[in-house]
Amino acid sequence: MVHVPGGTFQQGSPPWLLDLLEASDQPLPRIWFADETPQHTRVLEPYRIDRHPVTVAEFAEFAERTGHVTDAEERGFGLVYTERGWRELDGVSWRAPGGPGTSSKGMGDHPVVHVSWLDCVSYAEWAGKRLPTESEWEFAARGGPEFRIWPWGDTWDVRNANTAEFHAGALNALGGWKAWWEATCAEDGPIPRTTPVGAFSKGGDSPFGCADMGGNVYEWTSTLSHLYDDATECDPSVQAAMGRYRVIRGGSWMNFRHQTRCSERMHGDPTGWSSFAHGFRCAKDA
Repeated sequence: MVHVPGGTFQQGSPPWLLDLLEASDQPLPRIWFADETPQHTRVLEPYRIDRHPVTVAEFAEFAERTGHVTDAEERGFGLVYTERGWRELDGVSWRAPGGPGTSSKGMGDHPVVHVSWLDCVSYAEWAGKRLPTESEWEFAARGGPEFRIWPWGDTWDVRNANTAEFHAGALNALGGWKAWWEATCAEDGPIPRTTPVGAFSKGGDSPFGCADMGGNVYEWTSTLSHLYDDATECDPSVQAAMGRYRVIRGGSWMNFRHQTRCSERMHGDPTGWSSFAHGFRCAKDA
């Protein structure tokens, strides 16, 4: 774990960043990012946070020692993005991240996926830790109170993060992304394109030394989804998550660069939902 000294910072995105996103070649509408606004003051006590996401090997040790059965294993299916879009596939779990016939063996240093929010909480408690709050996650990703778009700074560099653009080249439209993913699925099936944790260090690390906070896997936090300001107009699907879901941060291997920013927010159902692009890291009071 790395020590984070705490401090005061402005959480969220300033208006100029949403203006930049709207004017850029990314395919999502401005309203999709509105839940990142307005910026607001947060004060954090010192804490510690994992340098890397929890790996397959670490989660395997937890499962072996405790007998923990994940929600995906218990339900018998998991969420995977196929050439036909998101589907709940039978036999998908952290042990078989692409479904029957696939295996996480040989991926011990990759981040674990197909873990629900409850699975992550159980692991964290076993490890004597907890999930980070959304504020702790963003502060650690930025490396302190100074605003920065990505953990390494304000200039995009494809060599610093495991994103769709690392695998497929520059992407600026959903059509290009779909063409890449359809070709990838046809060749290897819908298996996650994770990379070993820390593979993009040191260039992609935050100033605190946290790796993979942009890309590789989305990461669960402990924070219940909420708007920073109730008056904020945001996408209806985002609005529906408020008060019910938990905040997810960081973007993943299947996302565009703009979804891997320090202040980007996603939201996930904490009652058992998991996917092949979502993992977690832990935190602890200093």
